[in-house]
Amino acid sequence: MTDSNRVVIFDTTLRDGEQSPGATMSHSEKLEIAGLLDDMGVDIIEAGFPIASEGDFEAVKAISEQAQTAVICGLARANLKDIDRCWEAVKHAQRPRIHTFIGTSELHRAIPNLTMDEMADKIHETVTHARNLCDNVQWSPMDATRTEWDYLCRVVEIAIKAGATTINIPDTVGYTAPNESADLIRRLIETVPGGDEVVFATHCHNDLGMATANSLAAVEGGARQIECTINGLGERAGNTALEEVVMAMKVRHDIIPFHTGIDSTKLMNISRRVASVSGFAVQFNKAIVGKNAFAHESGIHQDGMLKNAETFEIMRPEDVGLTETNLVMGKHSGRAALRSKLAELGYELGDNQLKDVFVRFKALADQKKEVYDDDLIALMQAGSDVEDRIKLTALKVSCGMGLEKSAEMMLSVDGVENSMTATGDGPVDAAFNAVKALFPHGARLQVYQVAAVTEGTDAQATVSVRLEEDGKIATGQSADVDTVVASVKAYVDALNRLLVRRSKVGGDVAEVSYKDVS
Repeated sequence: MTDSNRVVIFDTTLRDGEQSPGATMSHSEKLEIAGLLDDMGVDIIEAGFPIASEGDFEAVKAISEQAQTAVICGLARANLKDIDRCWEAVKHAQRPRIHTFIGTSELHRAIPNLTMDEMADKIHETVTHARNLCDNVQWSPMDATRTEWDYLCRVVEIAIKAGATTINIPDTVGYTAPNESADLIRRLIETVPGGDEVVFATHCHNDLGMATANSLAAVEGGARQIECTINGLGERAGNTALEEVVMAMKVRHDIIPFHTGIDSTKLMNISRRVASVSGFAVQFNKAIVGKNAFAHESGIHQDGMLKNAETFEIMRPEDVGLTETNLVMGKHSGRAALRSKLAELGYELGDNQLKDVFVRFKALADQKKEVYDDDLIALMQAGSDVEDRIKLTALKVSCGMGLEKSAEMMLSVDGVENSMTATGDGPVDAAFNAVKALFPHGARLQVYQVAAVTEGTDAQATVSVRLEEDGKIATGQSADVDTVVASVKAYVDALNRLLVRRSKVGGDVAEVSYKDVS
């Protein structure tokens, strides 16, 4: 690969992404995400809009101070006050950038009621001012893809002459198509004086579902910076998704011969973290990072996967930070997948046994959307209850405004009782911490769900808990009018099921230890 094939990744999760209604992040969360982006190899982090609020200013300033390798960029409108405030925030970075913009289409010129000449003068003044403060200046003609061609060329030339080092061409409303995106960048580079001496960037929104395709097409046309966000977070339908452009370049290097400095094995971790702090869950069928991106339920697909993973997967799960493909067991699964899954659980079946279990599995799958590992264990145990080797025998919790949240608990493990008092962020967290103290384990809590069985304040709560330990998953459930009690019982139920899983995969079930806190 040559340097001309290097694509700079400009991540705007903390600016454009945070503008999604409801996606506001706290100061500490923004710093955390910025650190993850920097560590992953993002070239430029647009940390925020410093003039928007004091909180945003402080966040951009703090991110600038902590950044190790990434360029830290702040956004500013086309006025001197915005640009000065932006510089005050980013100047603390080892590599600062000012990004200033103005809407150049006829629709956007009408908002400030500026003529073409008046806007041109404003662009020259503000870009010049930004360049006098910082030697790394990006300029964007908002709604560029709907701006008249002659005027777009005129204002881009003005920005370049005023000192902009990066010219970003935004498809602000997700209006363009891939062939138009490529052609627009190509024509600007060829037509505008000095166009071959600056970096052209692309910022595509996903209103018509073509953001990633438009961004990659723009690169084909000569752009060498892609603006994107984690999980495609952003205004309305979102932006180009960082994970999609990175993996597209990696997987289809034959027709997209470009590369980035992104460590793709960290994609899944940051995707999940951004989803958590923003409150925007990743859709199950989202490309690359969705829950189902490496999941297979169809019997034909599962059989092919068992024989050769490349049959139905064009990339490896580990390339994006996952450990393995997930063969989802459901009503479309076939015998081969069931046999493989049961073998993972420690059950080796002959053909006749498999035939019998398969009939019962299909009957269960018709009743459930997804059949989990502990469901299969229950099938193999012919409906017998899981042995309760761990039992909750006593629980008292303390919580309230201004009070420390604590849980005093007694557990019985193989008939031996021990008690423990633990604290936490809330009563359930404290109770779960007590369980972990009394019965140390490495299981990770994947799902915690509470549902009311009936209406009213005296409703019985049904709690579901899903735990994962070394690739093994177990789900526990319990119901009680006391939500905390139901939560602990569900947690303990899942642990008991994990013990069964341990024994079935070759471990000695008798080798169960607990912490002696007496």
